[in-house]
Amino acid sequence: MTTLDELQGALRRAGVDALWISDPSNVRAITGFTSGKDGKVLVTPDGATLYTDARYTVQAAGESSVPQFIARPPDTYLHAAPALKGLRVGFEADHLTVVLLDDLRDHWPDSTLVPVRGLVQGFRLRKDERELDAIREAQRIADAAFTQVRPLIRPGVTELEIALELELAMRRAGAQSAFEIIVASGPNGAKPHGVASSRVIGHNELVTVDMGAQVNGYHSDMTRTVAVGDPSAELRRLYRAVLEAEEAAVAAVGPGVRAADLDHLARDLLTGHGLGVYFAHSLGHGVGLDVHEGPGLRGTSEDVLEPGMVITIEPGVYIPEVGGVRIEDLVLVTETGHEVLSQSEKEVL
Repeated sequence: MTTLDELQGALRRAGVDALWISDPSNVRAITGFTSGKDGKVLVTPDGATLYTDARYTVQAAGESSVPQFIARPPDTYLHAAPALKGLRVGFEADHLTVVLLDDLRDHWPDSTLVPVRGLVQGFRLRKDERELDAIREAQRIADAAFTQVRPLIRPGVTELEIALELELAMRRAGAQSAFEIIVASGPNGAKPHGVASSRVIGHNELVTVDMGAQVNGYHSDMTRTVAVGDPSAELRRLYRAVLEAEEAAVAAVGPGVRAADLDHLARDLLTGHGLGVYFAHSLGHGVGLDVHEGPGLRGTSEDVLEPGMVITIEPGVYIPEVGGVRIEDLVLVTETGHEVLSQSEKEVL
């Protein structure tokens, strides 16, 4: 969890005196309050306050590591106003709506509101042992669910049925699904974020399953592409190319490695197979309180990997009217290299 002293130091370096935190994951990271979507945090040079409403009085008192003020707007803004008089107040530009920004301006006329980005997220890049324990457990549950459900992926079963079985397996193990599970069979595999549909899985197809679990607010994320029957030689070629790119990128993960270089490595390998044009997204992303967070593993990223970061490596190939392949591992950056957290078997075609 981010310490208040660290965050106040970051505010000074960013040229602001205070910060109004509205991103739910950042609210949780600062306070421990698990209903961050119904909370806000004000950080000032003198301390911090969690603002939430009366539905969460008992919960906030039990969870929050900072003092609480229980009220709804406009009382929330009126309570904060005296402490902010004459200060430069940062707000999370990538989360606060225009309407809510107007509300802040109306109630804090004696403050200067300054858009900021990534102040809290920067402290969330490296996970501590408590966070890693939750992510490991989330991935363990996801692996177990996939292993349990894999035999059910066969001709005559719908994508939705597979997604439901995966979610039920994770629920029974004490976790929630981290996101809407993707089960994309046959030509649906050409949709990188295609949701599970009523399509019936056919013979000799590839099926892509993208899934994750959530434990104590922390997520896992993993993708496997599996064969049903005997896919064509071309589908097998696509699979082998993606697997080669994925394994090469995973092997290159370590502290000090530029995220952009990993993307280039995988993309160049797929280009060598004539498939680079079909790799339609970045190589991966960080995982934690959000399924998608920093660092970003795209070709233009300036991020450099550090120990404690948890990232995905997920190259893919998506060909319209043919299908697609994506293989994704969840990887922890360690002091000496990396540790692959996702243990579900990868098929060899």
